[in-house]
Amino acid sequence: MKTISDRIRRELLEMQDLPYRDFHANLMPTVDKKRVIGIRVPILRKYAKKLAKDPDIGSFLEDLPHHYYEENNVHAFVIEQIKDYETCLKRVKEFLPYIDNWATCDMMNPKVFGKHTDEILREAENWMRSDQTYTIRFGIGMIMRFFLEERFKPEYLETVASIRSEEYYVNMMIAWFFATALAKQYEQTLPFIEKERLECRTHNQTIRKACESYRITKEQKEYLRTLKIK
Repeated sequence: MKTISDRIRRELLEMQDLPYRDFHANLMPTVDKKRVIGIRVPILRKYAKKLAKDPDIGSFLEDLPHHYYEENNVHAFVIEQIKDYETCLKRVKEFLPYIDNWATCDMMNPKVFGKHTDEILREAENWMRSDQTYTIRFGIGMIMRFFLEERFKPEYLETVASIRSEEYYVNMMIAWFFATALAKQYEQTLPFIEKERLECRTHNQTIRKACESYRITKEQKEYLRTLKIK
C-alpha cells in the first residue's frame, strides 16, 4: 500500500534537476550526493505549501528519518506553515535530531514563532545546550532572528559567546551571529571582539563576515580588521 511518503518521494524525483544537484551537493559536504535529488528551493517551497494542506501530511512528518535531502527540506517547509504554536513546536522538536546539514537547519523558519518570542527564547536556550550540532545551530539562529533588534539584551551575546564546540557548523553559526550583532548592535557587541571572547577561527570569521556587510560603516570595518588574530 502506497503511503503519502512514497508519493512525495516519487513527485520529488519527477522534479529532479541533475545539473543543479551537481552544483548544490557540493555546498553540503555532510550529505552524500546520492541523497540529493536536485530541486531549487523556490520550487520546493511552493510544493510544500500545497502539501501542508494534505490531510495525511502528519504521516509524512512522523515518517523519520527521511532518505533524501529534499524530503528533509519539504519537511522543514511544511512545519513553517503550521499555525498553532504548540503543534509547530512539537514538530520542530521531533525533527531537529534528524537534521544533518546547515541548509535545512537555516531554511526552517516557522512563522508562528515570531508571535511567541518569550517562549522561543526559553526553547532556544535549551537547544543551545544540546550536544547535537544542528540543534545548537538552530537555537543560535532563533536568537539571531528574533533577539538582535527591539528585543535585544546584552545577555544574549554572552550566551552565544559561551558556547564551545569542535563542530565547524556550530562555530560558523556563532561567527554569523556575531557579525549580524555587529551590524545591529555594534557598540554592545564590539567588546566581545576586542576582548577576543570567541575561539580564534570563529573570531576571525566574524570579522570577515562583518566586513562583507553593507550595514557596517567603512570606518568600523577598518577598525575591525585591526582586531584580527594573527
